[in-house]
Amino acid sequence: METPLILLHGAIGSAAQFDALRPHLGSERPVFALDFPGHGGSSADEPFSMSRFSDFVLRFLEKEKVARADFFGYSMGGYVALYLAWQHPKRVRRVFTLGTKFDWTPETAARESAMLSAEKIAEKVPAFAQMLAARHAPADWKEVLRRTADMLRDLGTGQGLPAEAFARIGCPVTIGLGELDNMVTLEESRAVASALPRGSLEILTACKHPMEQVDVVLLAERLRFFFLR
Repeated sequence: METPLILLHGAIGSAAQFDALRPHLGSERPVFALDFPGHGGSSADEPFSMSRFSDFVLRFLEKEKVARADFFGYSMGGYVALYLAWQHPKRVRRVFTLGTKFDWTPETAARESAMLSAEKIAEKVPAFAQMLAARHAPADWKEVLRRTADMLRDLGTGQGLPAEAFARIGCPVTIGLGELDNMVTLEESRAVASALPRGSLEILTACKHPMEQVDVVLLAERLRFFFLR
């Protein structure tokens, strides 16, 4: 069997974020888009964390009898993919991230988590609140935001990838960044790409941070080139 490709979504997202991308990925091999626990209607009894999400992906690989897979991770999904590559290097062949934030300090975590106030979103962006409610039903979308905010604050206190972890990730990794991404900096992306033994940096022209504002034809072209080598 060809090496499967696993798609990992972003914070407060779901596997549905990849609906527009999947038709462009070809049919040469299996492609799986996962919902992290507590997302997309799935249940979760424990707090969100990178280690728990990584363990969830590992359990999926074991259930599907997948010895090793390729990973595309959007935003938070890219962080989870690299966390898995750090903890379980034999299970990861290649990783391509897009729009993944790596610069987590108490200050950046406070700023990012403040954007996840369910009350403010419901008041100021009701259409987005309705979309989140539909995306995560029957789970409570407000609980998804609360747990995500807690996880971001944990990242800010060092409960994520330590700086020395990147040097231990030996598989080929492309750190992708949308040219117009206003949430992730070029500096942090370049720093991680440089710290990875087989890392590279890829800028996607005219793409913004939201997955819905990424050129999926361009992205699929880059993914196919990277993973089929």
